Amino acid sequence: MPHIRPVSDLRNNFADISRIVHETAEPVFLTKNGYGDMVVMSMEAFERHQFQSEVYFKLKEAELETKTTNKRYTHKEVFDELRIKLPDKAGI
Repeated sequence: MPHIRPVSDLRNNFADISRIVHETAEPVFLTKNGYGDMVVMSMEAFERHQFQSEVYFKLKEAELETKTTNKRYTHKEVFDELRIKLPDKAGI
């Protein structure tokens, strides 16, 4: 069940809203004059959302690529390339 609160609760009950977003890892939807106005979420939930959006975008990009090219990669090719690139990214 979504957490829906009036926007005035952000000022009057900030600690309660903060507790909700951290304990449930779910956003709180704030309304203004009875209409949706904004969403509040914890930093962890936001970062998770950003990561999931990025993964989704990459998967959609890969899906589109499969429709526009016949090039395919084997499991070995993919992981060999990752092994080459990852140590450089991690500073190892």
